[in-house]
Amino acid sequence: MAPIVLAMSGASGAVYGKEIFDRLVAARVETHLVITATAQVILKDEMDIPPGYFNRAGVTVHDNGRYDVPIASGSFLTAGMVVAPCSMGCLARIASGVSTDLLERAADVHLKERRPLILVPRETPLSDIHLENMLRISRAGGTILPAMPAFTHRPKTIEELAAFIAGRVFDHLKLPQDFTPRYTG
Repeated sequence: MAPIVLAMSGASGAVYGKEIFDRLVAARVETHLVITATAQVILKDEMDIPPGYFNRAGVTVHDNGRYDVPIASGSFLTAGMVVAPCSMGCLARIASGVSTDLLERAADVHLKERRPLILVPRETPLSDIHLENMLRISRAGGTILPAMPAFTHRPKTIEELAAFIAGRVFDHLKLPQDFTPRYTG
Protein backbone atom coordinates (compact mmCIF):
# COMPACT_ATOMS: atom_id res chain seq x y z
CA MET A 1 0.00 0.00 0.00
CA ALA A 2 1.12 3.55 -0.72
CA PRO A 3 1.88 5.75 2.30
CA ILE A 4 -0.54 8.06 4.06
CA VAL A 5 0.24 11.69 4.82
CA LEU A 6 -1.02 12.85 8.21
CA ALA A 7 -0.86 16.51 9.15
CA MET A 8 -1.82 18.30 12.33
CA SER A 9 -2.58 22.01 12.17
CA GLY A 10 -3.05 24.49 14.97
CA ALA A 11 -6.60 23.77 16.08
CA SER A 12 -7.85 22.41 19.35
CA GLY A 13 -8.57 18.70 19.16
CA ALA A 14 -5.07 17.23 19.26
CA VAL A 15 -6.64 13.99 20.46
CA TYR A 16 -7.96 13.38 16.93
CA GLY A 17 -4.56 13.67 15.26
CA LYS A 18 -2.92 11.53 17.94
CA GLU A 19 -5.60 8.84 17.67
CA ILE A 20 -5.30 8.65 13.88
CA PHE A 21 -1.50 8.57 14.19
CA ASP A 22 -1.59 5.77 16.78
CA ARG A 23 -4.00 3.74 14.63
CA LEU A 24 -1.84 4.16 11.51
CA VAL A 25 1.24 3.03 13.44
CA ALA A 26 -0.65 0.05 14.92
CA ALA A 27 -1.81 -0.92 11.41
CA ARG A 28 1.80 -0.62 10.17
CA VAL A 29 0.84 1.95 7.54
CA GLU A 30 3.81 3.92 6.25
CA THR A 31 3.08 7.44 7.44
CA HIS A 32 4.49 10.84 6.49
CA LEU A 33 3.78 13.29 9.30
CA VAL A 34 3.68 17.09 9.30
CA ILE A 35 2.99 19.01 12.50
CA THR A 36 2.74 22.80 12.49
CA ALA A 37 4.46 24.81 15.22
CA THR A 38 1.08 25.75 16.70
CA ALA A 39 -0.03 22.11 16.64
CA GLN A 40 3.08 21.18 18.63
CA VAL A 41 2.09 23.70 21.30
CA ILE A 42 -1.48 22.38 21.36
CA LEU A 43 -0.29 18.75 21.59
CA LYS A 44 1.71 19.75 24.66
CA ASP A 45 -1.08 21.88 26.19
CA GLU A 46 -3.96 19.47 25.60
CA MET A 47 -2.21 16.12 25.97
CA ASP A 48 1.31 16.62 27.37
CA ILE A 49 2.76 15.04 24.22
CA PRO A 50 6.38 15.92 23.47
CA PRO A 51 7.53 16.13 19.83
CA GLY A 52 9.63 12.93 20.22
CA TYR A 53 6.42 10.92 20.68
CA PHE A 54 6.00 10.72 16.93
CA ASN A 55 9.42 9.23 16.16
CA ARG A 56 8.35 5.67 15.35
CA ALA A 57 9.24 2.93 12.91
CA GLY A 58 7.48 3.45 9.59
CA VAL A 59 6.97 7.17 10.25
CA THR A 60 8.78 10.00 8.49
CA VAL A 61 8.39 13.31 10.31
CA HIS A 62 8.76 16.31 8.00
CA ASP A 63 9.70 19.88 8.88
CA ASN A 64 6.69 22.03 7.95
CA GLY A 65 9.02 24.73 6.64
CA ARG A 66 10.66 22.51 4.02
CA TYR A 67 9.43 22.00 0.47
CA ASP A 68 12.24 19.74 -0.74
CA VAL A 69 10.60 16.56 0.52
CA PRO A 70 8.68 13.87 -1.38
CA ILE A 71 5.18 14.78 -0.15
CA ALA A 72 5.51 18.23 -1.80
CA SER A 73 5.49 16.58 -5.24
CA GLY A 74 2.71 14.95 -7.21
CA SER A 75 5.18 12.34 -8.44
CA PHE A 76 5.35 10.89 -4.92
CA LEU A 77 2.49 8.41 -4.75
CA THR A 78 0.33 8.28 -1.64
CA ALA A 79 -2.95 6.63 -0.71
CA GLY A 80 -4.24 9.92 0.69
CA MET A 81 -3.79 12.72 3.17
CA VAL A 82 -5.53 13.63 6.41
CA VAL A 83 -5.36 16.95 8.25
CA ALA A 84 -6.53 16.37 11.83
CA PRO A 85 -7.23 18.62 13.50
CA CYS A 86 -7.64 21.16 10.74
CA SER A 87 -7.85 24.81 11.74
CA MET A 88 -10.15 27.11 9.81
CA GLY A 89 -7.15 29.18 8.70
CA CYS A 90 -5.46 26.09 7.27
CA LEU A 91 -8.73 24.99 5.65
CA ALA A 92 -9.17 28.45 4.09
CA ARG A 93 -5.66 28.46 2.63
CA ILE A 94 -6.16 24.96 1.18
CA ALA A 95 -9.53 26.04 -0.28
CA SER A 96 -7.85 29.04 -1.90
CA GLY A 97 -4.89 27.10 -3.29
CA VAL A 98 -2.48 29.13 -1.16
CA SER A 99 0.50 27.11 0.03
CA THR A 100 2.43 28.91 2.75
CA ASP A 101 4.00 25.76 4.22
CA LEU A 102 4.54 22.06 3.57
CA LEU A 103 1.18 21.01 5.03
CA GLU A 104 -0.73 23.26 2.62
CA ARG A 105 1.48 22.30 -0.34
CA ALA A 106 0.92 18.59 0.32
CA ALA A 107 -2.84 19.19 0.56
CA ASP A 108 -2.73 21.13 -2.72
CA VAL A 109 -0.86 18.22 -4.31
CA HIS A 110 -3.53 15.77 -3.17
CA LEU A 111 -6.30 17.90 -4.65
CA LYS A 112 -4.53 18.45 -7.97
CA GLU A 113 -3.62 14.77 -8.25
CA ARG A 114 -7.21 13.76 -7.33
CA ARG A 115 -6.02 11.71 -4.36
CA PRO A 116 -8.04 11.48 -1.17
CA LEU A 117 -7.73 14.57 1.01
CA ILE A 118 -9.62 14.43 4.30
CA LEU A 119 -9.89 17.51 6.49
CA VAL A 120 -11.08 17.10 10.08
CA PRO A 121 -12.13 20.59 11.21
CA ARG A 122 -12.73 21.15 14.90
CA GLU A 123 -14.56 24.44 15.21
CA THR A 124 -17.95 25.65 16.37
CA PRO A 125 -19.99 27.55 15.44
CA LEU A 126 -19.23 27.82 11.74
CA SER A 127 -19.40 31.12 9.88
CA ASP A 128 -20.58 31.52 6.31
CA ILE A 129 -16.91 31.87 5.32
CA HIS A 130 -16.05 28.53 6.97
CA LEU A 131 -18.96 26.83 5.21
CA GLU A 132 -18.07 28.36 1.83
CA ASN A 133 -14.46 27.20 2.18
CA MET A 134 -15.61 23.69 3.09
CA LEU A 135 -17.85 23.64 0.04
CA ARG A 136 -14.94 24.75 -2.17
CA ILE A 137 -12.82 21.89 -0.88
CA SER A 138 -15.65 19.39 -1.33
CA ARG A 139 -16.23 20.57 -4.90
CA ALA A 140 -12.47 20.24 -5.56
CA GLY A 141 -12.62 16.59 -4.49
CA GLY A 142 -11.68 16.80 -0.83
CA THR A 143 -13.66 15.30 2.04
CA ILE A 144 -14.77 17.36 5.00
CA LEU A 145 -15.03 14.99 7.95
CA PRO A 146 -15.89 17.17 10.96
CA ALA A 147 -14.86 16.07 14.42
CA MET A 148 -18.44 15.13 15.25
CA PRO A 149 -18.40 11.68 16.84
CA ALA A 150 -21.50 9.55 17.13
CA PHE A 151 -22.98 8.51 20.45
CA THR A 152 -24.95 5.43 19.35
CA HIS A 153 -22.12 3.21 20.59
CA ARG A 154 -22.26 4.88 24.04
CA PRO A 155 -18.67 6.04 24.33
CA LYS A 156 -17.30 6.32 27.86
CA THR A 157 -14.02 8.16 27.22
CA ILE A 158 -12.57 10.92 25.11
CA GLU A 159 -10.39 8.27 23.45
CA GLU A 160 -13.50 6.35 22.35
CA LEU A 161 -14.89 9.55 20.80
CA ALA A 162 -11.59 10.13 19.00
CA ALA A 163 -11.48 6.48 17.87
CA PHE A 164 -14.86 6.94 16.20
CA ILE A 165 -13.45 9.78 14.08
CA ALA A 166 -10.27 7.78 13.38
CA GLY A 167 -12.46 4.90 12.21
CA ARG A 168 -14.36 7.15 9.82
CA VAL A 169 -11.03 8.45 8.48
CA PHE A 170 -9.83 4.87 7.95
CA ASP A 171 -13.10 4.07 6.15
CA HIS A 172 -12.63 7.00 3.77
CA LEU A 173 -9.03 5.99 3.11
CA LYS A 174 -10.25 2.44 2.47
CA LEU A 175 -8.07 1.11 5.30
CA PRO A 176 -9.41 -1.89 7.19
CA GLN A 177 -10.41 -1.15 10.75
CA ASP A 178 -12.30 -2.91 13.52
CA PHE A 179 -11.84 -0.40 16.32
CA THR A 180 -15.00 1.58 15.62
CA PRO A 181 -18.34 -0.10 16.23
CA ARG A 182 -20.63 -0.23 13.21
CA TYR A 183 -24.19 0.93 13.62
CA THR A 184 -26.54 -2.03 13.54
CA GLY A 185 -29.82 -0.37 14.47
